[in-house]
Amino acid sequence: YQAYHWPTQEEISIFPVEYAAAQMPEGMKVMLMYSGIFEDLKEMMGFETLAYATADDPELVDDILEQLTRIAEYTVGLAAAHPATGAVFYGEDMGFNTGTLLSPAFMKRHVIPRHKRIADACHRHGKPFLLHSCGNVIALMDDLVDVVGIDAKHSFEDKILPVEEWYARWGDRISIIGGVDMDILGRGSEEQVRTRTRQILEACAPGGGYCIGSGNSVANYIKLENYYAMLDETRSWNQEHGY
Repeated sequence: YQAYHWPTQEEISIFPVEYAAAQMPEGMKVMLMYSGIFEDLKEMMGFETLAYATADDPELVDDILEQLTRIAEYTVGLAAAHPATGAVFYGEDMGFNTGTLLSPAFMKRHVIPRHKRIADACHRHGKPFLLHSCGNVIALMDDLVDVVGIDAKHSFEDKILPVEEWYARWGDRISIIGGVDMDILGRGSEEQVRTRTRQILEACAPGGGYCIGSGNSVANYIKLENYYAMLDETRSWNQEHGY
């Protein structure tokens, strides 16, 4: 840890944002993607080593998280200040099918307060802070909404909790993005995709604050005809409802 070279502020660049801004038509914005501090912690230590270290050397884990947070605060703030940035999409996978990767108690003590600092760095510039997080993070959701202050949540899987349930629980406090399950998009028929897309729209769209889309990042195994069926069914639903 002591020997590792942690980037200084002078070494941090937002060149990708600046480059994109120079190519875009007037009025178009960048959606900044930033890998989260828990993601980076897992990558740096390896998950098994990290899990042991939370018990054997918690100070080391906390020190690494603090360094990663310092870098994230500065970088997110710098990018959010750029006029071409429309929002920050913060990628932080924290769960698996039945729970969080580390205990909710650990996440609430060590990670959630640092997430708030990063979200604040974005919000200071009036930009939305959107969260992508895979897995079952239900135990953290109230903290993510009330403490961190996320503006939206993305990544949903039917076998964890259908997106309609997420919308019913938290859709009055944040926006909900996506939710058409990757399994249906990958293995289902076009008709199944259309049916599921319409079910979700009927449940979530009338109340506002909902954006249709895939349950996770569109993978290369997704059938193109199914992806287009999702888009086309959404177009049809919008037309039927006067949008």
